[in-house]
This record gives sequence, C-alpha cells and structure tokens, in this order.
Amino acid sequence: MMKHSEAFSLNDSLALVTGGGTGIGRAITDALVEAGARVIVAARRKEPLLETAQAYPGKVYAYEYDVTKPEEAPRFLARLEQEVGVPTILVNNAGIHLKKKAEEVSAEEFRRVLETHIVGAHALSAAIIPLMRRSGGGSILYIASMASLFGIPYVVAYAAAKSAMLGVVRTLAVEYGTENIRVNAIAPGWIETEMSRKAMEGDPERKRKVLGRTPLGRFGSPEDIGWAAVYLCSPAARFITGTCLAVDGGISIGF
Repeated sequence: MMKHSEAFSLNDSLALVTGGGTGIGRAITDALVEAGARVIVAARRKEPLLETAQAYPGKVYAYEYDVTKPEEAPRFLARLEQEVGVPTILVNNAGIHLKKKAEEVSAEEFRRVLETHIVGAHALSAAIIPLMRRSGGGSILYIASMASLFGIPYVVAYAAAKSAMLGVVRTLAVEYGTENIRVNAIAPGWIETEMSRKAMEGDPERKRKVLGRTPLGRFGSPEDIGWAAVYLCSPAARFITGTCLAVDGGISIGF
C-alpha cells in the first residue's frame, strides 16, 4: 500500500500547463509546484508567465506559446524536451470566452473558440503522447466546464467546445490506457476569476441564479481546481481515466 506522502506526491514530475500564468491556470501551477512538480507554463502573454516563473525559481519555466497555431505543437514539444525535459503531465487549460446570443455569433467567432479549446489542445496532446509513451506513461488533463454538462445561455460556441472536450477525453482514455497514459477532465463550477467576473458583469440575475442553484451557496476558489488537478495527476488517481470531475459546489446536481 502506498503511503499518504507518496500517493499525492508529484516529486520528479514535469508538467506543462497552458494558460498557466493567470486565473485557474495559475492556481493549477501553484498546486502542482506545492505537490513537488516542476512546471512549464505556456501562453501568449509573456508578463504573467515571467511573474509566475519568478515566484518559483528553478521550479517554473516560462514559454510563450500560442495554442491557436497547432502546427507549432511538435516543434514546441521538441524544444521543451531539449531545454527542460519531457513533460509527463499535460494540463490543457488555455481558453477564451464568448458571451453572445447564439444568433449573433459569427462563423469566425465560433471557429476561433473551437480552435482554441479543441484543435489547439488536441495538437498538444497528439504531440506529447509519443513522448509520454517513451517515458512509460503520463497524465493528460483537460479543463472542461459546467457548459460541458448542462445548457447555459449566451455561450453557444464555448458550450460546443467544452462539450466536445469530454468526447476527446473519453476517446483518448480508451485509446491510450494500455500505454499507461491517463486522460481526465475537471469541470469547474463558478469560480472567482477574471473570466467569470466578466461573464457575470452587468447580469445580477445570472449571479443570483448561480448561487441559488449551488448547494454550498458560494463561488469556488481557483485553488479548489488546483488541488483537484494534483489529485487526478497523482499516483492516488492511478486507476482513474476517462472521467470528468465536477468541482462545482454541487451545482451540477443541485435544484
């Protein structure tokens, strides 16, 4: 039987977190480092990445990377392998939000959301799987959403992307499970971040509805998602794959 200190330890692990310098991505980075991992944070905005790396000298490495350029994924992973090492944890967290009536969403806007959440994340997963295979396995984690689980107004493109994400998770889990590559998702509920504040902006009725449906009666913290990520990537979750863990204060089962 594993000891508690071993079950939840990520010592000797190297993780890659997209969008790892802000919001939920930063909280995931913080938690992974606390659990013993070294972390590569990758995003388009350089400043938050450098700030995160400076907070953890020798533990966090900052790399500019644009997930909307999927053709760059193999070269990016090859560079990481040469300069830092082979990640055995990938957290596909980078994303964009779009709040509009469905009839007002253009094809280009719809495409941009899908390319960020689905095409870009898949490109990184596809590029990292051969490296994980060579290393004896790994853990891939997708950050889904409540929009993956039930209908939410004004987010048709976002909901389409986050719902598709669960199909990707299940397929990859089945396809690569025998190679010791686990693939899971976390569906955050309403977490207090800059993105969620923008989504609630000017919509007090929506905020009231969200809190009224949440059994715990409050918004979550980014840290709640960070520790859930540690669990799913740790040896404690070694027999868990293809699942979506709702970290939502109970809203997905509330009435």
